[in-house]
Amino acid sequence: MAASFLHTLMNPESIAIVGASNNPMKMGTMHALSIIKDGFKGNFYPVHPTEKTVLGFPAYADPKDLPEAPDLAIFVLPSRHLLPLFEAFGKRGTRHAIVITAGFKEIGTEGADLEQQLKDVAHQYGMRFIGPNCMGMINRAVELNTTVMPLTGQAGRLGMISQSGTYVAQTIVHLQKRGIYFSKAVSVGNEADVNIIDVLEYFGEDPHTSAVSMYIETIRDPRRFLDVARKITPRKPVIAQYVGGSEAGGRAGLSHTGAMAGKNYLYDGLFQQAGVIRVESIEDLYAHGWALSTQPPIRGNRIGIITNSGGPGSAIADTCEANGCVMPVFSESLQAKIKPLMPVHAPAGNPVDLTFSMDMAIMTDTIVDLVMQSGEVDGVVIHGAMSTGFMKAVFPHVAHLLPDISLTDLVDQSNRDLSATAAKPFAHGIPMTVSSFFDRDDAYTEAYEDAGVPVLDAPEKAARTMATLIRYKNIRQRTPLAPAGEMDAHPDAVRIIDEAAEKGARTLDEYAAKKLLACYGIPVPEERLATDRDSALAAAEEIGYPVAFKACDPDILHKSDQDLVILDITDAKSAARAYQAIQETAGRTVPVLAARMIRGRRELLAGISWDDQFGHCVAFGAGGVLTEAINDVVYRLAPIDDSDAREMTEEIKTAKLLDGYRGMPAVDRDRLAEILVRLSRIPLVHPQIREIDINPLLLAGAEPVAVDALVILKEPAGLK
Repeated sequence: MAASFLHTLMNPESIAIVGASNNPMKMGTMHALSIIKDGFKGNFYPVHPTEKTVLGFPAYADPKDLPEAPDLAIFVLPSRHLLPLFEAFGKRGTRHAIVITAGFKEIGTEGADLEQQLKDVAHQYGMRFIGPNCMGMINRAVELNTTVMPLTGQAGRLGMISQSGTYVAQTIVHLQKRGIYFSKAVSVGNEADVNIIDVLEYFGEDPHTSAVSMYIETIRDPRRFLDVARKITPRKPVIAQYVGGSEAGGRAGLSHTGAMAGKNYLYDGLFQQAGVIRVESIEDLYAHGWALSTQPPIRGNRIGIITNSGGPGSAIADTCEANGCVMPVFSESLQAKIKPLMPVHAPAGNPVDLTFSMDMAIMTDTIVDLVMQSGEVDGVVIHGAMSTGFMKAVFPHVAHLLPDISLTDLVDQSNRDLSATAAKPFAHGIPMTVSSFFDRDDAYTEAYEDAGVPVLDAPEKAARTMATLIRYKNIRQRTPLAPAGEMDAHPDAVRIIDEAAEKGARTLDEYAAKKLLACYGIPVPEERLATDRDSALAAAEEIGYPVAFKACDPDILHKSDQDLVILDITDAKSAARAYQAIQETAGRTVPVLAARMIRGRRELLAGISWDDQFGHCVAFGAGGVLTEAINDVVYRLAPIDDSDAREMTEEIKTAKLLDGYRGMPAVDRDRLAEILVRLSRIPLVHPQIREIDINPLLLAGAEPVAVDALVILKEPAGLK
């Protein structure tokens, strides 16, 4: 990744800043102070129109007066003054910039025009830049901080990418108090040039970053995001919080960074397909990302719980189980080793509950060692480790009983070297999360956090964090991507679409739609199209009773809702009545599709949807007339491979119906996956297709059959 423009941008040897002064309350000054005070070792050049020195450094009135072309220029000045100075740096030879300045496309049309001018200038001079409307970046490898908040503490292993400046800058102090530290962090702002995918690609190869957290308001190129993330997630965890799927969130995102909100369910599908773990809060984005960046990889889903309180132990167990963990009952031999260390009445089967025992060394050292060495767990969640914080809390009540001991003496007596205690996960190669109601004022919390062991302020949070480690294990163990082979356009399918286009049709009737699907190996019933009563009866005889009759007209959708589908026709007399009934209900003469009856009690949905942001997507889920009410559908970007298809069939809430169920055989999953893969490739070979709807995809025993289908074509370009 050394050839990437981001490598130079993130590792400059010289920096110029426009907008810094000697006024400490100015934003530009705050950015400059972070660069100066937090350890940057390169050359620093303030640019100011009148000041001769800024923060003790010689200031320059014009970029052409600088002693060198700086590697990086940072702009913190009103947007109306930006373009001339930005261009001046381009002429001087600077090729990388960070535009902190706001007032661009996030404010509307006028701002969007100004942003385009900024991009044009950058293109003219070969400049790459972060922003505008951002808060800068952090690179702990070279101790560079261009945000407004000071950095302290150690460098971490967590990379942060954010479309909100707050989550890179304003939260720094909050995170440091919780022992969470970035390796690198980038606030991308409006993404006029550098976007979150560029940064993700860079972080994917960065040796200082072990996990990546992303705050996302939009992904402007979902397909590239998928390609980049899929290369990274098998070897490095990526975790994301997406906001904007709601109407209110979408409005906020548009005004915030000029983002265009996307549908929540499509983002769910994209993240799942890419191997990205989605979380619902910024707190989880930091905490779970930190755990993924620091803890040993978890090998299975067996979790041991060690606590000194029954309530938190139960909460951890319930939350773990609800999130895919298993809490095995410890073996008799392991319990025999633990029980002598506990009160007689205390349970040792998992959870291990010391019932408010204050012998912390037994809980946090001896028992942790026994459990981690047992081979019976893959991870440990511990609650209740405390020492100095507890002593400080109770001292006002016990002080009169200890007249000769000060608080300082009491705290000193309870202090011990906890470095080996905090190193347990790394010594045993078993990840651990900690639940504690004491912050860094307690020696245990401080020791754990300094060692890189996540400490959460609630039992459920510690359990959910552990569950995220298991989610990433499952991602690592996914079947490697195996793209399906190329699929050529079938001549009959081309003819069907061309004939519809010649007629100006926007939809294919059911007969034509299923003929098209059959061209690509998607199973459909035997059927005939009839244009009059006699041909309908002849078709029924040829197919063999029982048959179904359906109105077949591209302008008639949702036929069953309009009583235009008649099933289980068993003889010629019934067929004649059915044909007549369809004509009368339609109110005009319509063709009738005669089809072999396919029986099955399980109805699925498969299809292709179109989204202006995501393009063609594959849908799969529960089908039938209650599809909208049940709303059990999952999505992936098209095309998909076999592993994507199988994940989709396992992901729906009603997946158990695909197994042997109440006397019905298990679905042929190989065939079902093949259908989804083939379906996903149809719009690639026929770009005229906008959407395909197969509903229901009926399970006839173990075999899926498309018993109804709709194909929608795109509008001709001239009609849009």
